Amino acid sequence: MGDYDKDTAFLGQSGPYFWVAFFLLNTVFISTGFTGLYIVFVGAVPPHHCLIPHQANLTAEWREVMIPMEKAANGKEQLSQCSRYRLDMVSNLSAMGYIPGRDINLTVVGLEGCVDGWSYSQDIFQSTIVTEWDLVCANSWKVPFASSMLFMGFLIGSLVSGQLSDRFGRKMVLFVSLGAQFVFVFLQSFSNSWILFCITFLFIGASQISLYISAFVLGTEVLSKSMRVLFTTLGTFLFYCIGYMLLPWLAYCFREWRTLLAVISSFSVAYIPLWGLEEAEAILRQAAKKNKVEAPEVIFKQSGLGDGQQIKKYTILDVLKSRNLRLITLLSLTLWISVNIGYFGLSLNTSNLNGDPYMNCFLSACSEVPAHGLTLAMVLTGKFGFTMAFSVIYIYTAEIYPTVLRNIGIGMCSSAARIGSITAPYVIYLGTYSKFLPYILMGSITVGSAVVNIFLPETLNKHLPETVEEMQECQGLCRGAGNKSKEKKDNISPLYYTE
Repeated sequence: MGDYDKDTAFLGQSGPYFWVAFFLLNTVFISTGFTGLYIVFVGAVPPHHCLIPHQANLTAEWREVMIPMEKAANGKEQLSQCSRYRLDMVSNLSAMGYIPGRDINLTVVGLEGCVDGWSYSQDIFQSTIVTEWDLVCANSWKVPFASSMLFMGFLIGSLVSGQLSDRFGRKMVLFVSLGAQFVFVFLQSFSNSWILFCITFLFIGASQISLYISAFVLGTEVLSKSMRVLFTTLGTFLFYCIGYMLLPWLAYCFREWRTLLAVISSFSVAYIPLWGLEEAEAILRQAAKKNKVEAPEVIFKQSGLGDGQQIKKYTILDVLKSRNLRLITLLSLTLWISVNIGYFGLSLNTSNLNGDPYMNCFLSACSEVPAHGLTLAMVLTGKFGFTMAFSVIYIYTAEIYPTVLRNIGIGMCSSAARIGSITAPYVIYLGTYSKFLPYILMGSITVGSAVVNIFLPETLNKHLPETVEEMQECQGLCRGAGNKSKEKKDNISPLYYTE
């Protein structure tokens, strides 16, 4: 195929078809804002303590002191969440008429676990997976594990969606992903066990990232050059933020987790009009008709190849062949992992901040488009920075790699990023030991990635490289790679270098 922008120049840069396609495709990203982070509310941990059975023969004084006090991760005193005084001992003392604190010192009364279950506050959440399956104390690890299953699905989906799109078409994969997202989110609302919840979450993650990638690629293929820039830099992330901002309001209205999931799944039917989009040449001929321009008989022209020449097919091994490519890929992978840890770490932590969790989540989402105290303000500032990095990193990575390796390079980085997102729930889990640990770790990783970014090449005011030889070298680390590549760059036309 020849130059895409030249082949489609007859359409112009805007028109009715382009704007309709722009908004229809962007609405897809609203649903990704819903499904990617609803675990913040579905998996929220409300205040809780050991259950004291109603049938226990205890006086009012003993019921009030049955739960010992303990120091929380934030240093404040609170009711113990995982232990209580031994019910058999307390029952005997109560029956003998002893008064706690006056007739007997509570330190001599033994402790036991929550053998009768837990009592959960319903002031904020009516029910979550935590309250339904008692995912606290010894089972508290199951909440971050469930979150990681979503990101494991992201990893699987990012690996297979590109190949499926190339084989069956972007639109087909987009609608199959939409259907799968609806089915699995709806099925998840009927989960009768934590295991089934995790399994469905895996498929939800795979379908969501496939939906995101197929819509993103389809938009870059059907839109004009100027609108493509608007779509990739503003549209996708803005509409994702709209979904993210709507999520806490939905969660506020539907505080029972099963109902919330059923409502979220129903939004998938809103994307049926997208089926009107076609692919490749059919799209462009339809666009020409709606934009009232005449399409040439042959839209896509084959690039000229000499006799006996064949188009080279690139694989992931080509990314590792040269020292420059290896270093740029390694630095890019590090950057993607750190951005994902920070972004999803702060996003998943909104329910643990002081103040109303619904408002915290909404403000966290708002921080992506352009505070209850200094802590929240710092978190929102950090989230703002990570969101900016998340928005730029897709475009930046695409500008670093040449056309022949761009899909492979972005695919590798996107897959590596899942390591960061899978890790993020466990980074937040460290907050159960110290509220400062997650922020110390995320801050340290961010500083490290900032140092890494210094060595990556600048792409400002540069045209996209077409071949490996036209790639820029990483700064400072590759000067020993040889002068041969530099000589090649000095002799190429101003396709990439404008200086």
